[in-house]
Amino acid sequence: MNIYRRLSMLALALVATAGLLVTNAVIARGDAVPGVTDTEILLGGTHPYSGPASAYGIIGKAIGVYFAYVNANGGVNGRKITYKDLDDGYNPAQTVQLVKQLVEQDHVLALFNTLGTEPNVAIRPYLNDQKVPQLFVATGATTWAEEGAKYPWTLGFNPDYQAEAIIFARDMMQRNPNAKIAVLYQNDDFGQDYVTGLKKGLGAKAGQIVKMASYEVTDPDVGSQMAALKGSGADTLLIAATPKFAVQAMVIRAKLSWSPLTYLTNVSAAQFLMNAATKIGSPAATNGIISAAYTIDPSNPAQAGLAGTKLYRKIMAQYGAGVDAENAFTLYGFAAAYTMVDALKKAGRNLTRESLMNAALHLNEANPFFVPGVTLKTSPSDRFPIREEQLARFQNGSFVTYGFVIDARK
Repeated sequence: MNIYRRLSMLALALVATAGLLVTNAVIARGDAVPGVTDTEILLGGTHPYSGPASAYGIIGKAIGVYFAYVNANGGVNGRKITYKDLDDGYNPAQTVQLVKQLVEQDHVLALFNTLGTEPNVAIRPYLNDQKVPQLFVATGATTWAEEGAKYPWTLGFNPDYQAEAIIFARDMMQRNPNAKIAVLYQNDDFGQDYVTGLKKGLGAKAGQIVKMASYEVTDPDVGSQMAALKGSGADTLLIAATPKFAVQAMVIRAKLSWSPLTYLTNVSAAQFLMNAATKIGSPAATNGIISAAYTIDPSNPAQAGLAGTKLYRKIMAQYGAGVDAENAFTLYGFAAAYTMVDALKKAGRNLTRESLMNAALHLNEANPFFVPGVTLKTSPSDRFPIREEQLARFQNGSFVTYGFVIDARK
């Protein structure tokens, strides 16, 4: 064989080898898990940093603080977490656009703690079609459980809104079996869940609801609604509202010199919101208001000695510069991030969307940022990780829990 033929054969062999290497590289890239490298886990989310629910924006910042702490202590199974959280303004149409960006352009592993019932409902079909985990959503809408079979890639986090309203209803009846009840509620799935739960909890006494008034998230205030509710003669009030409108309702209630026994949804019962309502409307705006708790509140003096509060303070001192440490929504972000990290750890080093979803559906944890006695459990048949809460009354500037931790499963 002459030298030229040998060289030609060698060249062909090199080309074939190079082609094989290129093909293998393409296959490897095609088989790669979105959002996962040897050193990184990329998660996505949306929170309202602007708009009518902007008080919740701090949750995304808090999640970043907790992930910074985890990364500084070795990460998760050898990988560091990157969290890309975007501002959707509490606008479902904007949420859809941003989530498609996170999935199709940023290639996140999963969506985590996206906030709001309507925004999460809007993105749920897309994420399930794409088989992208929609984990620990920041809403307690009953749809996460009721439609779990239809949307298997979606998992809730907050306690069930209907169950919380049932707990309120039972407490109302124990205090006053003949109560005349008024309800202020947000006109969406969030508010409707509270109305439904209240009626379930009252049962045969649902007729004691003498007046209901709704508002839109685009409304400037709830002044006319509160005046109408007072005019009903009700002696008991349920405020099923997000923070901006909840604070307004408490302040207006005081200005109207109306003092019904008042119940306030957990999502608006943070200490800093109560302080704001007290400052604007006097102690009469907040004294005696009843809510339900499942996370600890860092600004509550009665909980300063808890191990979870101490851990929270330590992490915030090291990694939380510029984030309000007294805000209960900051601690909520820690609680959700703790559970996300727990799921990632249990998914193992061979991390995929499927292994993560499986791990998230088999959790049983004692989250350090929960009220003592509250646990988190998941299963493929139960998509509400948290079903336990404890009633609390606002007294002398802070919430004081009373009674026992109540398990809504029972």
